[in-house]
Amino acid sequence: MRAVVVNSFGGPEVVEVVETEVPEPGAREVRIKVSAAALNPVDAGVRAGVFGGTGKRIGLGWDVAGTVDAVGVAAAWSVGDEVVALDYGMVKPVGTHAEYVVVPSDAVAKAPVTVDAVHAATLPLNALTAVQALDLLELTPERSLLVTGAAGAVGGYAVQLAARRGISVTGLAREGDEEFVRSLGAGEFLSGEVGAGSFDAVLDAAVLGAPALEWVRDGGAYIGVIPGAEPASVRGVRTGAVEVSADGARLAELVRLVDEGVLTLRVADTYALDDAAKAHARLDEGGVRGRLVLVP
Repeated sequence: MRAVVVNSFGGPEVVEVVETEVPEPGAREVRIKVSAAALNPVDAGVRAGVFGGTGKRIGLGWDVAGTVDAVGVAAAWSVGDEVVALDYGMVKPVGTHAEYVVVPSDAVAKAPVTVDAVHAATLPLNALTAVQALDLLELTPERSLLVTGAAGAVGGYAVQLAARRGISVTGLAREGDEEFVRSLGAGEFLSGEVGAGSFDAVLDAAVLGAPALEWVRDGGAYIGVIPGAEPASVRGVRTGAVEVSADGARLAELVRLVDEGVLTLRVADTYALDDAAKAHARLDEGGVRGRLVLVP
């Protein structure tokens, strides 16, 4: 099969498409024939060596939508099931940017029925990150939340999920994104100055760090999206960061919200698997609204 890998670190030019063996599922694992796989900023980080792995061949890709093609013992899925999954892991020999991928069966959920595989492939990593970050904030309804990067993938899901919980959500994004961010459910929108201590909590999807911490009231909460990169606690503000985990049951809940029209899936463009380097180059240019998706 073909798979997208890096053998050295750098820019889009280090991205290669290689021939490799089709992986076999072990106990409680399934093999998925990939229909579509999203490209995320974490893939660019892996490519650049942010997460280590020097000297290893590293496969790229975390999100997948496709069809169960083979199952291991006690896998709880059947060949032919249309599914989505999160393939967690920074340094792995094969990721989801391939023709086939093996994942734990408990990382898998039935695919949405209201969207195609290309759109479904944009859900797992970013929506799981958003919902797990909200869980860490432990906000009750009527509490105020500022989501930075509210027009981005994680931020957009966070706005929709928080609004559904009855939380008072303000989205911070570029001025031109106001209509879109409000359409997601943000009651208020900001594109410039934010007053110190204005919110009970901040979900910092834009990775602003210390400035965003200043916007949290004393004793509030701050959650970032890069583990270990969150600012130190001040003024009694609880700080932390979400480290996304594969969770098929939670992913199934998110799929249900897609089918109910609660979550918006956004695709910026699609690329053939062989054009993975071009997709990385586009990602590096910035300004992408929605995800770039590889289609084997």
